[in-house]
Amino acid sequence: MRFAVYQVSRKGGREKNEDRMGYCYTRDSGLFALADGMGGHPEGEVASQLALQTLAAMFQREAKPVLADPLRFLQEAIIAGHHQLLRYATERALMDTPRTTVVACLLQGKAAYWAHCGDSRLYLVRGDKLIARTRDHSYSELQETLAQVVPMGERFNRNVLFTCLGSPGKPVVDTAGPLVMQPGDRVLLCSDGLWGSVTDAEIAEQLASRPISDAVPELVERALRVAGAKSDNVTVLAVEWESAEDGEAGPNVSTQSLGDEVFASTIQASLVGDAAPDELDDAEIERSIREINEAIQRSSQKRK
Repeated sequence: MRFAVYQVSRKGGREKNEDRMGYCYTRDSGLFALADGMGGHPEGEVASQLALQTLAAMFQREAKPVLADPLRFLQEAIIAGHHQLLRYATERALMDTPRTTVVACLLQGKAAYWAHCGDSRLYLVRGDKLIARTRDHSYSELQETLAQVVPMGERFNRNVLFTCLGSPGKPVVDTAGPLVMQPGDRVLLCSDGLWGSVTDAEIAEQLASRPISDAVPELVERALRVAGAKSDNVTVLAVEWESAEDGEAGPNVSTQSLGDEVFASTIQASLVGDAAPDELDDAEIERSIREINEAIQRSSQKRK
């Protein structure tokens, strides 16, 4: 595989950054993911971090160097993140469970697969056209869809999600793919801090007309300007598929020389963007990472 990647996260007008993002890859498979910890519930930054760490740990276990069933992996890994949040809350006797949205994309072979829960989005641009976008698990998006079929009265609960990781019920996880990729295709993952202030048309136009290393920071700055002092966290991760070796898209990654068992990841980093060092308890996060890895090891041994 060969791809360029560019990512940025800004705190905006919030006290702390509860968004997390990152990617990991083997020689023949790459996982790109983003999570947005939900305000109004405890420890949103922990929720998003644990969700991504669970995805990364399961990817490391199963991508040897490819995933046998990418869509099944995405479904199971996201649900595993949900169970980690429930366990985290139970062990600490929290009155409420930390909650997060998540969106993840797998690039494997010549195809893309993706999944999401909540309202963090994926956009896929080919040439100057937006050819795919996830549909939010929100009442506003649901009403928009229903309005195309039956007349709808006054809209309500515009920004309320009906599913997320850490919720009391089993999360809704939508999956899509495979979609055959073409050289130059661009995938963008983002939190609602971006799309809440910048239109789909603006996102597609920027991705289509500029290198991702220019398009992403411009989109983020535009979202912050539009939202002003009350801006949400704004986090974006963009990937250009089969980018030119000496292109301007951003830092290039080539996996051609990696061995079968080699795994690389940026997801284990505990902080992103301009979050302050004291926002997370490192000991708690490290303990959670160990618990995830031990649980995965036990599950793997049972399968043998």
